[in-house]
Amino acid sequence: MDKIYAWSLVLSALVLLSSIGPLTYGRYKAGYSLKNMSAPRAMFDKLPDFGKRAVWCHQNCWESFALHAPSCILCLVAGGDSSLGYFAALIHPLIRVVYIISYVTNVPIARGLSWASGLLCSIILYKQGLDMIINY
Repeated sequence: MDKIYAWSLVLSALVLLSSIGPLTYGRYKAGYSLKNMSAPRAMFDKLPDFGKRAVWCHQNCWESFALHAPSCILCLVAGGDSSLGYFAALIHPLIRVVYIISYVTNVPIARGLSWASGLLCSIILYKQGLDMIINY
């Protein structure tokens, strides 16, 4: 069942990469072209509102992945084995998809709940991995 943690890691990385989609669309709507490639951040003020949210969402996706990836690796190394851990590992990528959609479409309640739920999933995995190492 340790494969679940590996799948969570891979799926979370794919979700992170999927957050580039709304960001790219926002830049396209703002007139992004090859000549803008030298300074893509300079056109932030020209982005439509959803494009600005897509930038912030993408940045937060990197932060979330930076927290979640080590928790999955810890569980892989420690051999974490619990239903709660498996559930947290599997649900995290789905929650992050909801986060991206709610952030870009400006649904603050859903965004906040999905952010907190995703963070809770990572915390559960850290606790499970540490418990396995401490109680080994």
